[in-house]
Amino acid sequence: MTDHTHSDDLPGLDLARLRNHLDAQLPGLVQGPLTGELVQGGRSNLTYIVGDGIHRWVLRRPPLGHVLATAHDMSREYRVMTALEGTEVPVPGTYLLCDDEDVIGAPFYVMEYVSGTVFRDPQQTESLSIERRKDLSLRLMDVLADLHALAPAEVGLDDFGRPDGFLERQVRRWGKQLEASRSREITGIDELRDQLAARLPATRRATIVHGDYRLDNVLVGDDDRIRAVLDWEMATLGDPLTDLGLLVVYWEGFSGIEQNPITKGIGPEYGFPPARELLERYTQRSGADLSELGWYTAFGFFKIAVILEGIHYRFTHNQTVGEGFDHVGALVAPLVEQGLATLKEA
Repeated sequence: MTDHTHSDDLPGLDLARLRNHLDAQLPGLVQGPLTGELVQGGRSNLTYIVGDGIHRWVLRRPPLGHVLATAHDMSREYRVMTALEGTEVPVPGTYLLCDDEDVIGAPFYVMEYVSGTVFRDPQQTESLSIERRKDLSLRLMDVLADLHALAPAEVGLDDFGRPDGFLERQVRRWGKQLEASRSREITGIDELRDQLAARLPATRRATIVHGDYRLDNVLVGDDDRIRAVLDWEMATLGDPLTDLGLLVVYWEGFSGIEQNPITKGIGPEYGFPPARELLERYTQRSGADLSELGWYTAFGFFKIAVILEGIHYRFTHNQTVGEGFDHVGALVAPLVEQGLATLKEA
């Protein structure tokens, strides 16, 4: 762990102010001088590890210079993890949510530090045997089925979203996102959106939906068990099959695509089982009917195509910081094509 005793060294986190707040709200929690390290930055929420030489915690806050009202995101993540504590779904324990932007300059929350590995590149996954890759994949599905099996009301989340009209709103929302970043002609993208809207399936059940469930959003222990599901900022109540459709796209939708910035080292081309086996496991565990999953997978292709088109738009307008964004634009058309093909077969 890198020590940053001066908050000047740590963008977005004033350790002295944080310490004062923790001492006031949770007396005795912090035993020694606080140090901190930024472990995940970027467009998503920022993640820091803070420690006092004895214990470690994780702090999450919105990105720097973010102008949107993001207190909402913080409280959503915090609320859903707090609600899931003690259920079959492994989540970090939560300590404190702070909506007062005067403390560190943005809303934030503090949660338990969980040790484990996030598998997000080929160097990490190539060390796993084929058998371990399969076990890990099946465990990933078991945890998702367990999440979807929870009754929202029983964990105090019955008002966490509006399941009625969920799919219709989702298609509309991502259609609006597309309009906001439209700067070039993309063959088939309007057709994909229109077909999705015209062929909405009936939601069979409403559950807690993670919204971005994939292998690199979970922490895996040395025993290959999933220690914690992370990144709940998209969580809501809705149709659980949207989680599955998106997972299929992450798992297989990028195979053969060079310079893939999203799912590195995961999926059948890296020795993991095909999505079909993952879905069979989910069905065994949940008893869910996946006969209409084609629509949800096509929607997953549309959603990711729109997200990547937004990144491409910001890149071409010099609004992104970092490397690797110059390849993103080329991924959009193949994803749209796969979305249309998936819908045709559905």
